[in-house]
Amino acid sequence: MIDLTRENGLWTVVLNNPGKANALTGAMLAELVDIAQAATEARALILTGAGKVFSAGADLDEARAGLATSDLWERLSGAIAALPCLTVAALNGTMAGGANGMALACDLRIAVPGAKIFYPVMRLGFLPQPSDVRRMKALIGPARTKLILMAGQKVTADEALAFGLVDRVVAPDMLLQTAHELVSDSLAADPEVARGIAGMCA
Repeated sequence: MIDLTRENGLWTVVLNNPGKANALTGAMLAELVDIAQAATEARALILTGAGKVFSAGADLDEARAGLATSDLWERLSGAIAALPCLTVAALNGTMAGGANGMALACDLRIAVPGAKIFYPVMRLGFLPQPSDVRRMKALIGPARTKLILMAGQKVTADEALAFGLVDRVVAPDMLLQTAHELVSDSLAADPEVARGIAGMCA
């Protein structure tokens, strides 16, 4: 349910469980962690989903059984954030709950116009992952972070762009092309120069 392609230094990771809105199971999270930890050799990484939803977050049955508080979420976002290459989350649709963490850990986020972003963790009786809150607050400030986490608001793609939560809104048929365009300079650059700039921007 996780597809990985590697071509000329570009790693493309696709959440591929569209029948369940790409809801994340423990096995899927563990596989994503393994990929992110191995991607230190990548020169760029694109993360996206199959179908019309990026991810509904945790599989609810597994969340209630303990997945919601698993350390896999922090391990995944930490591994993505630590990558020395340019990382792009290409949000092909709505992103909910814990799925926010992997996108927030990416360097850039682009989204289709119909995407909505929400994180109903409080309503479900769980705390959000600590790094998710830190990264969201750094991007959009404490008030808008509370708008999402405490007021339970669904943020549209245009609102997310205005907030700074995503960097571009693009047509669905241009999503992956735009992601490829964003990483093209990094793929063409001297890897040491690209890593050096990534370190300076960290």
